[in-house]
Amino acid sequence: MSKRKAERSRYTGSNRPSKNDDTLVDLVDVKESAAGMLQGNQLKILGIIGIGALIVGAFLAYKYLYQAPRNTAAMEQMYKAETQFKQDSFALALENPGGGFDGFLDIIDNYSGTKAANLSKYYAGISYLNLGRYQEAIEYLESFSADGQVTPITKHGALGDAYSELGELDNALSSYRKAASAGDNELLTPYYLKKVGMLLEKQGDSAAALEAYKKIENKYPSSTEGMDISKYIARIAS
Repeated sequence: MSKRKAERSRYTGSNRPSKNDDTLVDLVDVKESAAGMLQGNQLKILGIIGIGALIVGAFLAYKYLYQAPRNTAAMEQMYKAETQFKQDSFALALENPGGGFDGFLDIIDNYSGTKAANLSKYYAGISYLNLGRYQEAIEYLESFSADGQVTPITKHGALGDAYSELGELDNALSSYRKAASAGDNELLTPYYLKKVGMLLEKQGDSAAALEAYKKIENKYPSSTEGMDISKYIARIAS
């Protein structure tokens, strides 16, 4: 009889174990069960660990050995298109910036998944907006993943402008509201708050327009919009 069985044989009749003894036996059982489980499933456990390591390794290789060099190459290609963009040469920035460099559209196609390709979507959207091609502007701006504080504001603000030009005023208002609430920027937030107010006025919602104007007056009094917002407030109040 094993030592463990001998110990258990003492727990019969009048020698029944106390509650503490039961707990001790249960702990022994748990420890032995856990050890047995580990021994019996070592290959499975090692296999799971191995698969996890392969997944992590593949991700790191993809990120640092594939995507990082592609992003670097894309950024090098993008500088010429950015130069044309800054000079308001939007058509050239999109497709033919010169010098054998890719335009924003080629960067989006050739370097998909990189930060440079994502940023090129924003540039492409703004370029199409300035070229009066509002549906294309919406398509690229919607696909752009904004981060930070300023880019979400400008993304939604530009979408508001594109929808407004198309006469889709409800979508324009929704976008302007997103721009106004996407961050707290002293320059851009009051600018889009004013657009919210003006569009609400146009739609006949004076109370909501007044609320937007009052927010500019109270929170951004030193902004360009804040300096003359009193006349917009007076116009509604009159």
